[in-house]
Amino acid sequence: MSIHAQLEQNRHIIHDFAVTTLSAIPNDFGRLTYIASLRDLSSGRYEHAGLACLYPAEAIQQALKQCHEEVFQRILETPLALQEADLVSCLEAMDGEVKETISHWRQMEAYRILMPEDSPEYLKELFCSNLRALLEILQT
Repeated sequence: MSIHAQLEQNRHIIHDFAVTTLSAIPNDFGRLTYIASLRDLSSGRYEHAGLACLYPAEAIQQALKQCHEEVFQRILETPLALQEADLVSCLEAMDGEVKETISHWRQMEAYRILMPEDSPEYLKELFCSNLRALLEILQT
């Protein structure tokens, strides 16, 4: 397959994923959490049954990796006050008490699995620093 055809296919996958799945999630932290949940922690590969029925596996990997990186970067480009509101909205949508979730995330640093694997180290450090600060604020 030519590079142009691969890029076009990835564009279709990203559009399909964004329209059918991500658009239903109301906040960026929720989207990031969802995309990260599609990644197998042992292999680092993304798994999405719906997309797997329609597209080649490697194209899905490239497209979901790109989506993951874009949402991650969008969060990092967002001012902290807006990140806080987005994070609260995400945590409120999760099962369980928000305070317990915040405590668990702080203690276990559960947010570390949300980062794309290939992100530069300085962006990972910034993300973790921001989350530690936001969770500290939300804990009080």
